[in-house]
Amino acid sequence: MSNSNPSTLQSYIDSATGAIQSAVGSITGNTADQAHGDARQTQAQHENAASHQTNKLGPISATPSGGVSVDNPNRSEGSWNQTVGSAKETVGNVFGAEGLKREGREQNARGQGQEAQGMLSDLGEGVSGRVKGTVGSAVAGLTGDREEQAKYNMQRDNAKAQQRSAEAGIQKQADA
Repeated sequence: MSNSNPSTLQSYIDSATGAIQSAVGSITGNTADQAHGDARQTQAQHENAASHQTNKLGPISATPSGGVSVDNPNRSEGSWNQTVGSAKETVGNVFGAEGLKREGREQNARGQGQEAQGMLSDLGEGVSGRVKGTVGSAVAGLTGDREEQAKYNMQRDNAKAQQRSAEAGIQKQADA
């Protein structure tokens, strides 16, 4: 298990290993193996949760591994357009101004699309950057170039922040 840089993939491997160890301990009657397997599964759940953690301040996201990302501008602009559109729609409702109400609904809808476009862009760039960073780091590790490996690790960590921020935004929209 890698506690210094939580990994979703590693958490899945550790969880499966823990489940197998617990099952073997249960079948053989070895309570120590069963308890160790259960503990490994619990640790894997914590690592999985940590690998998805993202702290956000405005359009900036950061992960515990040190990755930092700035949201695609369409995300905040889209959110702003939704807010302004909703306000126009409300004012239009209050004063019976059908044109303003319609304009507000349209601006709100455009803002939703704009924000979604920004989230999808961040998600795609995040996934792509993580793959490039992981592959680059592995190649640099094989060639012994530690400086290049560190550069690719930072690229992967920044892309992870970008991806996790987009995932959190998408989940927030789905929950709304």
